[in-house]
Amino acid sequence: MHTIRVHSEHEYDVVVGCQWESSLLQQASSHTRIAVIFSSTMREQVKALNAGESEIHFFEVPDGEAAKTSATLHSLWNWLGAAGFTRSDLIVGVGGGTITDLAGFAAATWLRGISWIAVPTTVAGMVDASVGGKTGINSDYGKNLIGAFHSPKTVLIDTSWLLTLSDRDFAAGLAEVIKSGFIADVQILEKISGKNLAQIRSNAELVADLIIRSVAVKAHVVSADFKESFNREILNYGHTLAHAIEIDSKFSLRHGEAVSIGLVFAAELAQVKGLLSESVVEKHRQILQTVGLPTTYPRDAWQKLFPLLALDKKSRGHLLRFVALSALGTVVRIEDANESELMQAYERISS
Repeated sequence: MHTIRVHSEHEYDVVVGCQWESSLLQQASSHTRIAVIFSSTMREQVKALNAGESEIHFFEVPDGEAAKTSATLHSLWNWLGAAGFTRSDLIVGVGGGTITDLAGFAAATWLRGISWIAVPTTVAGMVDASVGGKTGINSDYGKNLIGAFHSPKTVLIDTSWLLTLSDRDFAAGLAEVIKSGFIADVQILEKISGKNLAQIRSNAELVADLIIRSVAVKAHVVSADFKESFNREILNYGHTLAHAIEIDSKFSLRHGEAVSIGLVFAAELAQVKGLLSESVVEKHRQILQTVGLPTTYPRDAWQKLFPLLALDKKSRGHLLRFVALSALGTVVRIEDANESELMQAYERISS
């Protein structure tokens, strides 16, 4: 096992390589009631959980982004009330990033904040969504616009969950791993460059190392800037366009697939602004395409995407702000891109 400490409003550990059931029961033993939130794809594994002396309650939510709605959250609040959950009880989110986002936000808002544990089951959940204390749900006007900062008690990463993932879901999660390589740990890029998805998935040691490195990047960033005042925004590299694409596609694309497209767009925008070399832009395409991720989006979608960019959390008033690179591992901000430059960058990723 490998443990990474995160420093935020309280310190907590991200434990990589644990056995989630035994670790969870050890962490939960001091709580009278445990609420386990999961989606239908996790039903068989989760329902087998024996909580020992604790009183365990199961709450099943829809798969994917359908879980992150005000209606689901309202039902969850009522359920917690009916079950008599108090400030000394515990919420556990078992699933991908949508589940840990929802579980964490329920914990943040129930009785103004109770403890919760994240058990991520996807690559993206392990390296991104479950770490850092950002919780929330979606709005009709954008993704993750309603939420709170509320760190978990611990994050339990059992890599055996990854065996249950489809190739598509595994690849989508790698987008966040690759992002961490571009913004901070270039060794991630060296380890993954030239390898296709099958070569990565079949190498358990490599997968564990990529997860540890990516978590370490995020832990370092959020420990220095918990509430995303400035430095933490680097974790949103590629996400500005990605969130707009998710909305435009009605979430038919995985989050990581949209991020992959967004990463190439951000690199192209930096190149349009004279900040980034063409070779680094092409490195984005090469690595992402080799693991099977998309790097283009329909040309005629721009008129729908452009207004959605203003809903990004990094926007300030009418100012669109983008995280960009000036070199591998060197992050800058673009705050003066005009619509012509944005369109030029988008043309380069259009299909």
